[in-house]
Amino acid sequence: MSVRGGRNVRRNFSRVVSRIAGPLTDRVVTEVLIIGEGYAVNLTPVDTSNLVNSRFRQITNTATGTVGVVVYTAAYAAEVHDAGPKNWKKAAAEDRFLERGFERDGRADIETHLARSYRV
Repeated sequence: MSVRGGRNVRRNFSRVVSRIAGPLTDRVVTEVLIIGEGYAVNLTPVDTSNLVNSRFRQITNTATGTVGVVVYTAAYAAEVHDAGPKNWKKAAAEDRFLERGFERDGRADIETHLARSYRV
């Protein structure tokens, strides 16, 4: 018994893979960064707003995949992130705000978005 439609399957498979490996992944990584960053901003300590306003997103395509990073340019960002609990002026502020924004608070939304975006 012969199988029909093999050529169409190969053509469609190549089209879907090239779409996923190209612009779709760049868009999805950007959207994941926006989701996680939104949760992290709510947890970011604010005294002068310099820390919150010094952030930006960077996306890099490498040989092994697409990498997205949220960067804070304020010189003291690492010390605030890793300092441990303090008595911040903002009630919702926490230490390790990036980690908690992406991995704790935003995880469900990020996983849902990934599943919806890469649906074939």
